[in-house]
Amino acid sequence: MRQYLLICCLFAALCVGCAGTVFAADSTASETPVQLAQFSSDMDEEDDFDDFNSEYTEQVRVADPLYYWNRVWFEINDALYHGLFRPAAEGYAWLVPVKPRTWVNNFFTNLLFPVRFVNNILTGKFDAAYMETSKFIANTAFGLGGLGDVTGGMPRNWEPERPTADGFGQTLGKAGIGHGVYLVWPFIGPSSIRESVGWVADAYMDPLTYGRFTFLEFVSIRAFNNVNTLSLQLKGNEYEALTEGAVDKYAAVRDAYIRFRAKKVAE
Repeated sequence: MRQYLLICCLFAALCVGCAGTVFAADSTASETPVQLAQFSSDMDEEDDFDDFNSEYTEQVRVADPLYYWNRVWFEINDALYHGLFRPAAEGYAWLVPVKPRTWVNNFFTNLLFPVRFVNNILTGKFDAAYMETSKFIANTAFGLGGLGDVTGGMPRNWEPERPTADGFGQTLGKAGIGHGVYLVWPFIGPSSIRESVGWVADAYMDPLTYGRFTFLEFVSIRAFNNVNTLSLQLKGNEYEALTEGAVDKYAAVRDAYIRFRAKKVAE
């Protein structure tokens, strides 16, 4: 019984972290990745939520026929974030210094190189694919398997013309495929039909998917990564900044998520 309870708790932590990439994270940093999506990792932590909010302010609409389902799960996810996952990340941050937590984040970011590389190729960002490959080789060889970001402070003669791709959802958007309908997944957060398909495709390119782990081991690794990522985002947390004082938190998160994904597709 205790084992099943542990699995359920870890699975919830895993799922919530998947959404952690929605606003500030994309494939380059991850992972990251929220309505609970603010701590994912997965990915381009250099993206600035404030920039997107000011530069991409036109109204972008999405069909929301599952409003009542979405609303209920938004409230549940929000309560879990404030009542469970943020306190857990705060405790973890109190116990573990920031430098080791940064090493862990670097490792998982480096591990997701295949996701970034494949989607860069699919979206025609060949210069970004080259840059990602160079960084992966250098960080893996000289950064102790990716724990260190040895390329972060290196001078560069050039930068990719466009930011690196953040996942298959962006690739589908660039192909002209719309969101479909807006979805709020239990324990995960905001998404859409298109972005959900993107998550599945990205999972097939994630090396952890092919590791020889038991289900409990796999979920534990994912949960640990998600808590670690959130622990690095406690100050200036974008989800909290977005929802604090909002008249309608659900609408604020939905609209910000759709605008953010539209910005990523336009890159």
